[in-house]
Amino acid sequence: MQNFFHAVTLDEDKCMGCTNCIKRCPTAAIRVRDKKARINASRCIDCGECIRVCPHHAKQATCDGLDVLNRYEYTVALPAPSFMAQFNNLEDVDIVLNALIRFGFNDVFEVAKAAELVSAATRILMKQNGPPERPVISSACPAVVRLIRVRFPNLIPQILPLHAPVEVAAKMAREKAMEETGLPSEKIGIVFISPCPAKVTAVKMPLTIEKSNIDAVVAVKEIYPKIFPLMKEVVSEEPVVSSEIGRIGLSWGSSGGESSGLLRDNYLAADGIENVIRVLEDLEDEKFQGVDFVELNACNGGCVGGVLNVENPYVAKTKLSRIRKQLPVSFNHLDTLDPSMLWDSPLEYVPALQLDDNFMVALQKMNEIEKIVSQLEGLDCGSCGAPSCRALAEDIVMGTATIDDCIFQLRKKYAERAEKGKEKTK
Repeated sequence: MQNFFHAVTLDEDKCMGCTNCIKRCPTAAIRVRDKKARINASRCIDCGECIRVCPHHAKQATCDGLDVLNRYEYTVALPAPSFMAQFNNLEDVDIVLNALIRFGFNDVFEVAKAAELVSAATRILMKQNGPPERPVISSACPAVVRLIRVRFPNLIPQILPLHAPVEVAAKMAREKAMEETGLPSEKIGIVFISPCPAKVTAVKMPLTIEKSNIDAVVAVKEIYPKIFPLMKEVVSEEPVVSSEIGRIGLSWGSSGGESSGLLRDNYLAADGIENVIRVLEDLEDEKFQGVDFVELNACNGGCVGGVLNVENPYVAKTKLSRIRKQLPVSFNHLDTLDPSMLWDSPLEYVPALQLDDNFMVALQKMNEIEKIVSQLEGLDCGSCGAPSCRALAEDIVMGTATIDDCIFQLRKKYAERAEKGKEKTK
């Protein structure tokens, strides 16, 4: 049995069984049973939608604590491009970078720097006639990659086979730290400041690389209150580190930023998990003509909409645009493709939504599901603890629920019994 790590976890003590989460989960990974939510580990993609909509804060993201700085002799912070959009009236990125140094990091390596290199590598790959198939789907959002892996396996050949910028940044940061300090790799801690739980899972349980170059992941919302007061102290000081990014790299923090870095117009950019699913369904149906590249972000607005951020995503997107205006187009360039940026192993389909390994048995179960669905009300009310009547029918066939879980079927059953009782007394 496969072991799973998930950054999204459930606090049962806080869960009230309200069913808000089951409606938002894009892979139908959540059920409410006995007044408590249950997360199916094989289906969960750690998109964080359940965290976003839970009114009781029962869903939460598991990240590393800030004490990670004490575990290594030398630590390097990897701030995401969206991190810069969390601060009001920020005009100089160097202020944030040096506040991280003052906080306790020995060095800072901007993920946006690696993003510019990934953009250049993408342009090189897009000029080739070989794989990936067109239109090419971005591999930057780990939640989207896992969604395709679980729910849209036919689209796997179209995913861009490049490591995400954060992984490229981690590798470069480690090599730089080892060269400058002479320390062995195990004494250097590469710490990513993440806007979303999906990126935590991508580090703890990577898909296309044997082991991530990132040692720890801390949430933006945890480090933000520590960094903010330090920014005022570094304004008048000589900077220890200076930013090395341009507009292309910083733009990756919001939806459409990665696509704009390709320097071509025939792309599609969508954000928000519902919009992403709609685009993927259309891609499966081959509805898009003349589109070379598809950028998809599970969070609204892109990475600025991650649930681990502190700022409203739309406000953050505006802030990012304001900072971007002062930067050069690109600070980092690539003449030839670096093979280390390519996936170490191919992405594999996970049949989490498969009814059975045997095709004939799966077909039989599908027919049973259709029969049960025809008996249900079709209201998708969620009272049964499943997100839809079809999901309940699937649960019944898979043996994890019964027809009596439907309140309408149960009411009908009791009404029939009552009617028979009346007839017996006549």
